Amino acid sequence: MAYWLMKSEPDAYGWNDLVKEGEGTWDGVRNHRAANNLRAMEVGDEVFFYHSNIGKEIVGIATVSKAGITDPSDSEGKWAAVKVKPVRKLKRPVTLAQVKGDPKLAEMELVKFSRLSVGVVTPQEWDYVLGLAGE
Repeated sequence: MAYWLMKSEPDAYGWNDLVKEGEGTWDGVRNHRAANNLRAMEVGDEVFFYHSNIGKEIVGIATVSKAGITDPSDSEGKWAAVKVKPVRKLKRPVTLAQVKGDPKLAEMELVKFSRLSVGVVTPQEWDYVLGLAGE
């Protein structure tokens, strides 16, 4: 199993929207590195759901429910997408300021590649962030 972080603007599609739908398609990604991350995902991988722009915090955990699909918003069929289902909301959100201010997370892709919408999370980073969230 691998771990990931996906960013979404909560006013466009937030954690509560995913919970309400029960399953959402992660599409519209047009960055090659982020798209390659989507292509690498497998069913059962876990994902931190991050509210970007407003809030700037990790708010929940989702799981990849369908992998290896072509982005339905791409008429040329070049870009990747996955489907995700909510697992649970974090007990406490973990803010970007917390992540950036913690030397143990200095190498996290959320810090190093701040504009990347779909990033890798190492198992050590995953566990550490869960600790910050009170999990």
